[in-house]
Amino acid sequence: MISIEFFVFFESENNFFVNQLMYSTNLLQAQKVFDLVSKADLDHDDLEDGVKYAKKALTQSIKTDDAGLMAITKAKLRDRFIVAGYSSRAINVGREVIGTYQVLRDDYQVAHAKFSLGRIYHQSDNYHLGLIYFLDCLEIYKKFEDYYNQAKVQQSIGAIYEHFGDDKNAIVAYERSIVAAQKVGDLVLESDAYNPLSGIYLNQGKVDKADLLLDKAMTMKNAVRDKKGMAFSLYGKGKVYTKKKMHRQAEEAFLEAIRLHRMNGELWGLGMCYHKLGVLYYESDEHDEAIEALRGALNFASFNNFVAIKSKSNYLLYQIYKKRNDLPSALKFIEAYMKEKETLIDHQTQRVVNSYEAIATMERMEKEAEMDREKAEILDKKNKAEQTSKMKQDFLSTMSHEIRTPLNAVTTITSFLQETAREDQVNLLNSLQFSSNNLLRIINDILDFNKLDAGKLKLESAPVKLCSLLENIRDTYMSLAVDKKIELNLSLKGGLSDSYLMDETRITQVLGNLVSNAIKFTDEGFVKMEAELILQNDTRDKILFSVTDTGSGVPEEFVDHLFESFSQPDSHKTKKHGGSGLGLAIVKKIIELHGSDILVDSTVGEGSRFYFEIELTRTESEEKKAVALKPEILNKSILLAEDNMINAMVSLKLLGKWGLSSDHATNGEEVVRLAGEQTYDCILMDIHMPQMDGFEAAQRIRTTSNPNQNTPIFALTADVMAGQESFSTLFDGFLLKPIEQDKLYEALASI
Repeated sequence: MISIEFFVFFESENNFFVNQLMYSTNLLQAQKVFDLVSKADLDHDDLEDGVKYAKKALTQSIKTDDAGLMAITKAKLRDRFIVAGYSSRAINVGREVIGTYQVLRDDYQVAHAKFSLGRIYHQSDNYHLGLIYFLDCLEIYKKFEDYYNQAKVQQSIGAIYEHFGDDKNAIVAYERSIVAAQKVGDLVLESDAYNPLSGIYLNQGKVDKADLLLDKAMTMKNAVRDKKGMAFSLYGKGKVYTKKKMHRQAEEAFLEAIRLHRMNGELWGLGMCYHKLGVLYYESDEHDEAIEALRGALNFASFNNFVAIKSKSNYLLYQIYKKRNDLPSALKFIEAYMKEKETLIDHQTQRVVNSYEAIATMERMEKEAEMDREKAEILDKKNKAEQTSKMKQDFLSTMSHEIRTPLNAVTTITSFLQETAREDQVNLLNSLQFSSNNLLRIINDILDFNKLDAGKLKLESAPVKLCSLLENIRDTYMSLAVDKKIELNLSLKGGLSDSYLMDETRITQVLGNLVSNAIKFTDEGFVKMEAELILQNDTRDKILFSVTDTGSGVPEEFVDHLFESFSQPDSHKTKKHGGSGLGLAIVKKIIELHGSDILVDSTVGEGSRFYFEIELTRTESEEKKAVALKPEILNKSILLAEDNMINAMVSLKLLGKWGLSSDHATNGEEVVRLAGEQTYDCILMDIHMPQMDGFEAAQRIRTTSNPNQNTPIFALTADVMAGQESFSTLFDGFLLKPIEQDKLYEALASI
């Protein structure tokens, strides 16, 4: 082994970044790695060849046991996957690149890796995650005062905000990009920001302002001979001419942009230009020319699956053929349009395709449609398009998942510490447990609201002792009432049955929210929870539930807004009361699932009464059998699949405490390999893992010959939005993170 020092250069367009690495690495092995990296960089007729050399480089770097070399080769493999069009593989490797540089404590390269991953997400239409990674790397570039890369990132952030329809924040991002580019004197970057900024102003009807920005951009592009950027500026200029009804000048601008895009091999730009040229010809009633241009747009868009361009081009061809009364051709293109439209919805890119205009367009199409089949398809797709809260739901679900994963470690480690804590540590650990449980409750509220809003939450009925349930709810919140020196009472009326079929979790959630809210806004007096039988038939009882308080009351003008999400009266928006503003919104939606509604009577200064009626089926109660903690029953072997090392550590400690022998796999491929080598009594499978996720790993184990083909597999997930039905075919059950020890024990004891 020879101790060597070498420099690795990372190229970012016209800037070079140098990272000094010192390792004890075999010089010949290192040279082999760089030779393979160089071969991967060559232009190959077959894109798979670049991937092949990058994989070989990674394999060779692993042999050196040099983290720096591994980071470089992983980054190269990521880039070759991008070029070959393998987005999901590029994402998985991109995450590994970030992790490797984090281990090396190289923040600067972490920023580059996060920027690359953000671009992959952006290009694959996963705008939310793209934005998260862009914001992360932006903070690092600010720390290093790297204005060049700040300018690049701000342009990407502006593009995402523009996609969201948030013109205000998009303009801010583009303007910040311009300022950063000016600080480093980079005319290419500065003019690159003027191009999209002009497009926003053009859409806002500020044609002259857009025109001035494009003139400025074109002057800069000429000065630095940036042909690629000039093509995009000419594209913008063509749109300005189109707005000004200067059709010949617009045609010349688009054709020149097409010529430059061809020189640069810019397929996305070619697709956009041909589409706008088709629009121009259509508006000029030159339908033959429009058809030719739009078919060109489809050719380039289909080559790289540019869904937005394909969708808009198909729709315009539909309009042309419909005007010509060529209904078979019109139907073919409207069907293609609807197919692409559905793809756009699935990838949250609906707003790219004329977000507000799309709805109006479909309404206009409905009136014009002459064929029943065509009209039915349009109506069906229109209904799917009307999911206006989808992006918010996806974002909240992703964030909640990211929070729940580390929270799993916090709650489990806290429970370990509580078992051996000194007396002076008990209160601190109890406070930590309370805080983590409170955080989990807020996260669950967000997830439940998402599921309710998306119509994915279903009631699950089981026999429940009503009286015991209500007493448990009262006891749960009694300490809060005692702290405020108010009474918390429970009243049962009218001969209620001992047991009913109900969703215990949801009823608890409803009454718990109402009781905690009542206590929160009551400073003196009492809070009373009441259940009264008001109607009875052969098998079902109608029960009136109510929660009454002597608190501050709700202003009459706000009562109608009480059950809206994130809503609180101005008088309640204080640190004294707090809260996420989701509780009552969740209450309303759960009660609606029961076919009822919640009502409220309130007087300011005197108090409030929240009440609702639901019908429940009487039934015999079922005693729940507690699982006895008998380690000898659990003397079994477990394969744990978990990529988060902290979560894996606490899980293995917990399993060892129960007398289990455990093996640990950090990704799906490793799970499949270990499952093929020895028999396990149970596999605990994390769903979100690098290289191969839990679904694919379970599918491999179930469908290939191995000792664990019929071994029980339990899914571990922090994604509540997935729903239990997603796991039914591959898994024997699923456990939600943070994992409750009792539920994990019960699952393992059942095998």
